[in-house]
Amino acid sequence: MTESSERATRSFPRYGSFAEAGRIAGLLRRETVGGILLVAAAAAAIIWANTPAADAYFAIRDFEIGYEPWHLRLSLGAWAADGLLAIFFFLVGLELKREFVAGDLRRFGTAVVPIAAAAGGVAVPAILYALFVRGEAGLSQGWAIPTATDIAFAVAVLAIIGSNLPSALRIFLLTLAVVDDLIAISIIAIFYTDHIELIPLGVALAVILVYGFIAQRYRGFFGMRPFAAWAILLPIGVVAWGFMHASGIHATIAGVLLGFTIPVRHKPDAGDALQEKHGLAEEFEHRFRPLSAGIAVPIFAFFAAGVSVGGWEGVQRAFAHPVTLAIIVALVLGKPLGIVLTTWTLSKVARIRLDPELRWIDIVGVGLLAGIGFTVSLLVAELSFEAGSPEHDYAKVAILVASVGAALLAAVLLGVRNRGYGKILERERIDLDGDGIPDVYQQERRDEWFKSAPGQGGR
Repeated sequence: MTESSERATRSFPRYGSFAEAGRIAGLLRRETVGGILLVAAAAAAIIWANTPAADAYFAIRDFEIGYEPWHLRLSLGAWAADGLLAIFFFLVGLELKREFVAGDLRRFGTAVVPIAAAAGGVAVPAILYALFVRGEAGLSQGWAIPTATDIAFAVAVLAIIGSNLPSALRIFLLTLAVVDDLIAISIIAIFYTDHIELIPLGVALAVILVYGFIAQRYRGFFGMRPFAAWAILLPIGVVAWGFMHASGIHATIAGVLLGFTIPVRHKPDAGDALQEKHGLAEEFEHRFRPLSAGIAVPIFAFFAAGVSVGGWEGVQRAFAHPVTLAIIVALVLGKPLGIVLTTWTLSKVARIRLDPELRWIDIVGVGLLAGIGFTVSLLVAELSFEAGSPEHDYAKVAILVASVGAALLAAVLLGVRNRGYGKILERERIDLDGDGIPDVYQQERRDEWFKSAPGQGGR
C-alpha cells in the first residue's frame, strides 16, 4: 500500500460509496420534513399547555380508549408512546439492519469510529447526570434521558440554517445516531422493564419468528408483489406488538425486532443476475417512513412535550431542580464532550487521522447536533418518572431547553464553518473521468488529493 493510500484509508470520517452517500442524502432530506413537523408539533403542545385552554389539552392527552381485557385501554398519550412510536422504532430496526448488511457498519474499519463515538456520547452524559443528581432520592433512574440523539430534529436544524455539511460528516452523524438508537433501545429493554410475563413474551417472539420467516421468503409467497407482503405482514406485526406490550417489555421493542427481520437484499434470479436487487426493506421504508415522520413522531411529540410551566415562578422552580440542570448539562455539554473525547482518543490510539479537509471543531458541531435528544429522551423521561410528578415535568422542560440550546449552538458553530463546507461540496461534485461517480468516492482519485494536501487538517 502506498503512503497516500494508507493515509486515505486511515482517515475519518469516511466517504464510503457513492451509492451509499446518495441513499443517506435522500434519507436525510426526508427526515428534514419530519423534523420540522416534529418541532412544530412540540411547539404547539407547549403553547397550548400554557394557555387558559390547557385543561382541554390534558383532557385529550389523558383520554382513554381501548380494550381493557387485553390490557389495551390506554390514554391517547400512551397510545402515541407505545403504539405510534413503534412505527418509528420499526424504521430504526430497518436502518440498523441496512447499516450492518450494506452500510458503513458492515466493515470494522468504517464502523469503529462512529461506534466508539456513539458509546462515548452515551457514557459521558449518563455519568454527568449521575454526578449532578447524586444524593437526590428518586432521581437516579433518569440517567438514560440524556443519552439519546434525535436525527430528525438534527437534520431539520441543518436545513433551517442552510448548512452545506459535507457528505462525510453527514454519514458520520447518521451512523453515530443509528448506533446511538441501538444503545437506547437496549437501555429501554434492559433497564426500564419492571416485570416480564413469560407467556406473552414467548408468544410475541414466536410471532416475530413467523413474521421474519415470511419476510425472508416473501418472493416465494408473493412473487414480485411487495405490496402483498406488506398487507400480510402488517397484521402479523400488530399481533407481535400486542403480545410484547402484554409481556411488560416496552412495546416499541417489538418494532425494532420486526425491523431486524426484513431482508435488505435478495438473491437475483438467473435472468436478472446483472441487475441490482433490493430487498423488502426498501419497499417498507418507502411506505412507512412518511407515516413515521409525518404522523407518528409528530403526534408523539405533541402529547409528550406538552407541560404546564406555571408562569415565571414555575420556570424558576424548574431551573432550581437538580434534574433540570443535570439533563441540560448532560445533553448540551456531555454529548459533544463524550463524542469528541472518545473520537480523539481513538484517533491517537489507532493512529487514525481526521480528514485533512476538516477540523476538530467540525466534530464538536456534530456532537452538538447529537445533543438534540428530544424524541427518545422524552420517551425515556416518560419511563423514568411517574406522570404528574414534578420530576416528570421538569425532565421534559430540561429536554426541550437542552435540545433547543444544542440546536442553537450547533447552528452558530456550523454556520461559521459553512463557507468552508461549501468549498468541500464543490470538490465533492468533481468528476474528471466522466464516469458519473465523483472522484472523491474513488480511492485512486482521493489518494491524489491526499498527496496534494499533506497534513493540512486533522490537528
